[in-house]
Amino acid sequence: MKIWQASNGELRRVLEGHVFDVNCCTFFPSGLVVLSGGMDAQLKIWSAEDASCVVTFKGHKGGILDTAIVDRGRNVVSGSRDGTARLWDCGRSACLGVLADCGSSINGVAVGAADNSINLGSPEQMPSEREVGTEAKMLLLAREDKKLQCLGLQSRQPVFLFIGSDAFNCCTFLSGFLLLAGTQDGNIYQLDVRSPGAPVQVIHRSGAPVLSLLSFRDGFIASQGDGSCFIVQQDLDYVTELTGADCDPVYKVATWEKQIYTCCRDGLVRRYQLSDL
Repeated sequence: MKIWQASNGELRRVLEGHVFDVNCCTFFPSGLVVLSGGMDAQLKIWSAEDASCVVTFKGHKGGILDTAIVDRGRNVVSGSRDGTARLWDCGRSACLGVLADCGSSINGVAVGAADNSINLGSPEQMPSEREVGTEAKMLLLAREDKKLQCLGLQSRQPVFLFIGSDAFNCCTFLSGFLLLAGTQDGNIYQLDVRSPGAPVQVIHRSGAPVLSLLSFRDGFIASQGDGSCFIVQQDLDYVTELTGADCDPVYKVATWEKQIYTCCRDGLVRRYQLSDL
């Protein structure tokens, strides 16, 4: 992994230690620490200041495909090709438990605060004191077997299970009850956790896989396997296209202030300035 100076593209740090592909990485809220997951079935925590790997989590039996940070980062969640989602304690570099065992690859995970009206269930046993910030949170799992699963993060109890048109690649929360999930055949499902039986709407712009979804202002950003990346505003009539990737897949989108960053299979990270929005 590489850490760049965003203002001028200068390479600041190289984080070396994973074997095989690195599938996901994200900064902790402090901005000084990085969480990564790779095909070597390892989660790693790195110092962005000196590029050292301070913690390695082992326990998954397949590559880690996505991660989520809980609250301020004392706990993190990982989803793996081995079909499990796990909760980890960063301070003791230990696994606090298997949150779900799906029997199918977990391609995307998201953690969100739940609206008060949603019943998250109660834990079957007393949570560890090392669990911090898991109460009143939902965990969303985008699964390879066409299922979108939601459960209480602390309770581990099911909230809903939704079956889509194809494998789910990614998911994100828009609010305490609204969420998005994208499938391999190009559908973006918007669901309401309070009545998840039927989607609020399904957006389909092309048959290319939906690879990344991100809540943004009063709408969201989506990227797809055909190189398209677009911003959908809340009224859903207004779409802003982010061009430049041509036809290579755009794997991931990130935002900071008025800037959007995309990473593409052509090896480029692109930065978009949104001064006009």
